[in-house]
Amino acid sequence: MNLLQEFPVIIELPVQWGDQDALGHVNNVVFFRWWESSRIAYAERINLLGADRSERFGTVLASMKCDFRQQLLYPDSVIIGARIGRVGNSSIHIEHRLVSKQTNTVAADAVSVMVSFDFEEQTSCPISPEIRSAIRRLEPQSKAVGLDI
Repeated sequence: MNLLQEFPVIIELPVQWGDQDALGHVNNVVFFRWWESSRIAYAERINLLGADRSERFGTVLASMKCDFRQQLLYPDSVIIGARIGRVGNSSIHIEHRLVSKQTNTVAADAVSVMVSFDFEEQTSCPISPEIRSAIRRLEPQSKAVGLDI
Protein backbone atom coordinates (compact mmCIF):
# COMPACT_ATOMS: atom_id res chain seq x y z
CA MET A 1 0.00 0.00 0.00
CA ASN A 2 1.42 3.34 -1.07
CA LEU A 3 0.72 5.80 1.72
CA LEU A 4 1.32 8.78 -0.57
CA GLN A 5 -0.43 7.68 -3.77
CA GLU A 6 -2.93 10.56 -3.66
CA PHE A 7 -0.24 13.23 -3.16
CA PRO A 8 1.00 14.80 -6.41
CA VAL A 9 4.04 16.48 -4.84
CA ILE A 10 6.46 14.28 -2.89
CA ILE A 11 9.84 15.14 -1.42
CA GLU A 12 12.34 13.09 0.58
CA LEU A 13 14.56 14.47 3.34
CA PRO A 14 17.07 12.77 5.63
CA VAL A 15 16.67 12.78 9.39
CA GLN A 16 19.77 14.56 10.69
CA TRP A 17 21.57 13.68 13.93
CA GLY A 18 20.90 17.21 15.16
CA ASP A 19 17.13 16.82 14.60
CA GLN A 20 16.93 14.75 17.79
CA ASP A 21 16.00 16.19 21.15
CA ALA A 22 17.16 15.16 24.65
CA LEU A 23 14.77 12.18 24.57
CA GLY A 24 16.43 10.76 21.45
CA HIS A 25 13.59 11.28 18.98
CA VAL A 26 13.07 13.94 16.31
CA ASN A 27 12.02 17.21 17.93
CA ASN A 28 8.53 18.41 17.00
CA VAL A 29 9.82 21.73 15.62
CA VAL A 30 11.69 19.77 12.92
CA PHE A 31 8.36 18.49 11.59
CA PHE A 32 7.32 22.10 10.98
CA ARG A 33 10.51 22.75 8.96
CA TRP A 34 9.69 19.64 6.92
CA TRP A 35 6.12 20.91 6.37
CA GLU A 36 7.61 24.17 5.13
CA SER A 37 9.78 22.33 2.61
CA SER A 38 6.76 20.37 1.41
CA ARG A 39 4.62 23.51 1.18
CA ILE A 40 7.28 25.35 -0.83
CA ALA A 41 7.72 22.37 -3.19
CA TYR A 42 3.96 22.41 -3.87
CA ALA A 43 3.86 26.20 -4.21
CA GLU A 44 6.70 26.12 -6.75
CA ARG A 45 4.80 23.58 -8.87
CA ILE A 46 1.78 25.91 -9.19
CA ASN A 47 3.77 29.18 -9.25
CA LEU A 48 2.13 30.28 -6.01
CA LEU A 49 5.24 32.18 -4.94
CA GLY A 50 5.52 34.13 -8.19
CA ALA A 51 8.70 34.90 -10.05
CA ASP A 52 9.37 38.22 -8.34
CA ARG A 53 9.06 38.45 -4.56
CA SER A 54 8.74 42.23 -4.78
CA GLU A 55 5.30 41.88 -6.38
CA ARG A 56 2.28 43.45 -4.74
CA PHE A 57 0.38 40.16 -4.50
CA GLY A 58 1.57 36.96 -2.89
CA THR A 59 0.68 34.49 -0.17
CA VAL A 60 1.22 34.26 3.56
CA LEU A 61 1.03 31.32 5.93
CA ALA A 62 -2.05 31.92 8.08
CA SER A 63 -2.28 28.65 10.00
CA MET A 64 -0.47 25.37 10.56
CA LYS A 65 -1.85 22.26 12.28
CA CYS A 66 0.01 19.01 12.89
CA ASP A 67 -1.16 15.64 14.21
CA PHE A 68 1.75 13.51 15.39
CA ARG A 69 1.20 9.76 14.86
CA GLN A 70 4.51 8.24 15.95
CA GLN A 71 8.00 9.30 16.92
CA LEU A 72 10.88 9.33 14.48
CA LEU A 73 14.43 8.30 15.24
CA TYR A 74 17.83 8.78 13.64
CA PRO A 75 18.86 7.25 11.24
CA ASP A 76 15.89 7.48 8.88
CA SER A 77 14.54 9.51 5.99
CA VAL A 78 11.12 11.02 5.66
CA ILE A 79 8.96 11.11 2.57
CA ILE A 80 6.49 13.99 2.57
CA GLY A 81 3.47 14.36 0.32
CA ALA A 82 1.51 17.53 -0.36
CA ARG A 83 -1.91 18.02 -1.93
CA ILE A 84 -4.75 20.52 -1.90
CA GLY A 85 -7.54 19.77 0.54
CA ARG A 86 -9.65 22.89 0.13
CA VAL A 87 -9.65 26.11 -1.84
CA GLY A 88 -11.64 29.06 -0.55
CA ASN A 89 -12.07 32.58 -1.87
CA SER A 90 -8.66 33.69 -0.57
CA SER A 91 -7.25 30.59 1.15
CA ILE A 92 -5.64 27.36 0.06
CA HIS A 93 -5.43 24.43 2.47
CA ILE A 94 -2.42 22.22 1.71
CA GLU A 95 -2.57 18.76 3.27
CA HIS A 96 0.72 17.08 4.15
CA ARG A 97 1.56 13.49 5.07
CA LEU A 98 4.93 12.47 6.49
CA VAL A 99 6.03 8.84 6.17
CA SER A 100 9.03 7.17 7.79
CA LYS A 101 11.02 5.51 5.03
CA GLN A 102 12.47 3.01 7.50
CA THR A 103 9.14 1.76 8.86
CA ASN A 104 6.82 2.74 5.96
CA THR A 105 4.32 4.20 8.43
CA VAL A 106 2.68 7.60 8.74
CA ALA A 107 4.52 9.62 11.36
CA ALA A 108 2.40 12.78 11.09
CA ASP A 109 -0.26 14.62 9.10
CA ALA A 110 -0.59 18.39 8.80
CA VAL A 111 -2.53 21.17 7.13
CA SER A 112 -1.04 24.50 6.05
CA VAL A 113 -3.42 27.34 5.28
CA MET A 114 -2.03 29.83 2.79
CA VAL A 115 -3.84 33.11 2.19
CA SER A 116 -3.61 35.18 -0.96
CA PHE A 117 -2.45 38.60 0.17
CA ASP A 118 -2.25 42.17 -1.15
CA PHE A 119 0.91 43.56 0.47
CA GLU A 120 0.16 47.14 -0.53
CA GLU A 121 -3.32 47.13 1.04
CA GLN A 122 -2.30 44.69 3.82
CA THR A 123 -5.39 42.56 3.32
CA SER A 124 -6.38 39.21 1.87
CA CYS A 125 -7.50 39.04 -1.75
CA PRO A 126 -9.10 36.42 -4.00
CA ILE A 127 -7.01 33.56 -5.37
CA SER A 128 -6.30 34.16 -9.03
CA PRO A 129 -7.91 32.03 -11.75
CA GLU A 130 -4.35 31.16 -12.90
CA ILE A 131 -3.53 29.56 -9.54
CA ARG A 132 -6.83 27.64 -9.53
CA SER A 133 -6.07 26.38 -13.05
CA ALA A 134 -2.53 25.39 -12.05
CA ILE A 135 -3.90 23.36 -9.12
CA ARG A 136 -6.41 21.64 -11.40
CA ARG A 137 -3.63 20.76 -13.89
CA LEU A 138 -1.45 19.33 -11.11
CA GLU A 139 -4.35 17.51 -9.45
CA PRO A 140 -6.88 16.70 -12.20
CA GLN A 141 -8.59 14.05 -10.03
CA SER A 142 -8.77 16.23 -6.90
CA LYS A 143 -12.03 16.45 -5.03
CA ALA A 144 -10.83 19.54 -3.14
CA VAL A 145 -13.70 21.66 -1.94
CA GLY A 146 -13.86 25.00 -3.73
CA LEU A 147 -11.46 24.10 -6.53
CA ASP A 148 -14.05 24.56 -9.25
CA ILE A 149 -15.20 27.99 -8.13
